[in-house]
Amino acid sequence: MEVPPLVWWVTIIGIVALLLFDFVFHVRRAHAPTLREASVWSALYVGIALVFGAGVWIFGGPDPGTEYFAGYLTEKALSVDNLFVFLVIMSSFKVPRADQQKALLFGIVFALLARSGFIALGAALINSFAWVFYVFGLILLITAGHLIKPESEESHEPDNIMVRLARRLLPATDTYDGDKLFTVQDGKRVMTPMLLVMVAIGGTDIMFALDSIPAIFGLTQNVYLVFTATAFSLLGLRQLYFLIDDLLDRLIYLAYGLAVILGFIGVKLVLHALHENNVPFINDGEPVPVTEISTGLSLSVIVGVLVVTVIASLTSAKGRAQNYVSAARRHAQEYLEVEHDPELREELFGKVCAAEQELRRLPEKYRRRIREEEKLMALLRRVHEEHDRGC
Repeated sequence: MEVPPLVWWVTIIGIVALLLFDFVFHVRRAHAPTLREASVWSALYVGIALVFGAGVWIFGGPDPGTEYFAGYLTEKALSVDNLFVFLVIMSSFKVPRADQQKALLFGIVFALLARSGFIALGAALINSFAWVFYVFGLILLITAGHLIKPESEESHEPDNIMVRLARRLLPATDTYDGDKLFTVQDGKRVMTPMLLVMVAIGGTDIMFALDSIPAIFGLTQNVYLVFTATAFSLLGLRQLYFLIDDLLDRLIYLAYGLAVILGFIGVKLVLHALHENNVPFINDGEPVPVTEISTGLSLSVIVGVLVVTVIASLTSAKGRAQNYVSAARRHAQEYLEVEHDPELREELFGKVCAAEQELRRLPEKYRRRIREEEKLMALLRRVHEEHDRGC
């Protein structure tokens, strides 16, 4: 599918306009989006992506249209998985909910820039060296293996090398000043934790791109489709964060689903590399007669795996248990951090009690495991003790 330069420029201008609109009308004024606001805007951005895909299908043909939708779904699923890490970073730095939007939008913009750079690099490598498909396939297979390994929140360390470098080069304060990146303390200009949050998100975005770009190139080598599928999967991610943050911990099988998808695409890339082979030590540098996986089959596998993964996560007792534990922990931490707002504290205490009530309704084997989590139980006891003293 040949894409004229004018179409490229219109597409880029349209994406930049959407980002500017997001900043001017939503992010510039610090606030926590309501469920309705997050739902409406998430649906709008998904709708824009689907309409764009329909346009690709109509004007470019069924094959490019299928490639776009396969790439968009894969990148969207990877983006949702990235939200887990964003949630850990926000919690670790105790970012006020009303100020989280700015950090998220920065993360989206930085991710778009970083992935655009990787897309350009990947396209140049593919055009010059056919063996790059072997490398991309190996990266995805290794990533799929890592995703199967059980992870804890501690495995997503927010204090990465970029954060440590920022702390070393710039004086920092431990208190927020709204969503400002710098503030004045004791007559000195210092950076706020908000800047460190953005640095942490930017650092993780680079790591995300290392998995994301090989995956999308495994589904289409058309640079325009790679770029647009990636861009539209990132647009609306901020609203999606606020829409499903209470459900993120419930998607306990998402990592396994992504492992299957990335492993499948990795195999697809290796088969394509064998079909186009020119590496001297493989079949004497001649193409290997192997069956390639069609884009239509790829799209079917991606949709099927995601549907099964989401349904299994939402219907499992383990998913419910993890969701209630995370809700109890989050609301308890928020309660202890709020000191001068009795009304908000009472609201948060009610949410803690509601989560505890749901935990008591779980099967005994899950309740037993929860009681063995000493940090969680100590946190909940502290909340009740402080509330009793306040009464």
